[in-house]
Amino acid sequence: MEVNSVCTKAAIFFMISFRQLCLVTVSLPLGALLFCFVTAYIFQQDDIHETHCRVYNVIPSISAITGISPQRYLWRICIAFHIGPRVVIASVYRTYYRELLSQSSEQLDDKGNKLLNVCYWLSILEIVALCGVTYISNRENYPVHEKIFIVFMICSLSYMLATIKVFKLVRPHMTETEKHSYLLKKCLFITSLGSTAGLLIFFLKHRLLCHEMAFSWFSLCEYLIASANMAFHVTVILDFPTEKLVVARGIPHLLLNANPGSPQIPPHSKED
Repeated sequence: MEVNSVCTKAAIFFMISFRQLCLVTVSLPLGALLFCFVTAYIFQQDDIHETHCRVYNVIPSISAITGISPQRYLWRICIAFHIGPRVVIASVYRTYYRELLSQSSEQLDDKGNKLLNVCYWLSILEIVALCGVTYISNRENYPVHEKIFIVFMICSLSYMLATIKVFKLVRPHMTETEKHSYLLKKCLFITSLGSTAGLLIFFLKHRLLCHEMAFSWFSLCEYLIASANMAFHVTVILDFPTEKLVVARGIPHLLLNANPGSPQIPPHSKED
């Protein structure tokens, strides 16, 4: 009996394209951010343009547009739905890279697993920090919001760097698609790093010197960082273009007993 006939006996309860899952995951914060920006800019300009130094401001910060009502409710709901898939994606990446590392030399496998664990936990910390800055707004508790935002920035940049290192480590010889994914990740990391430098400079100019438009430049850097962060996470669709996320009964046992290129029948299965 062929594998296809065995698969028909497996019970598949849920199956979704991993690519689609990643696109939906990134569309939640992106769509919510655009909606918050447009509606707040049109209807609540006085609320979102208020700054520490009370100077002229054109571009509101992300915290400003997502911290006012009713926009903050949509933002929090979208982030809540966004978090679950993010954890799943991080776990899939970890398992996938671990499988690739197991095929390498023992020394490379040991080094790679340590870096992979660092990468995974940085991703989890980034997700936790994202929850923090979302549900503790700058209007409710600015000191705590600011500190969590700093943690988010550090974890985000560190995660990007660690991911690039792991990607290069497990793929010494890349295909054209993998090269494209690798270069895109590097470009987004550099963009995020440069924007973070600009963010710090303009924040100090605004906070210490009260320069006009400094806060607008700060906000622009913040949007660039958010865009680069979301784009970096969505590059997963290049690494898993055809894979599917499956909840099923029977398939894992079948796969464990199937050799690549020459599938075998599980011992308990009988031919029709």
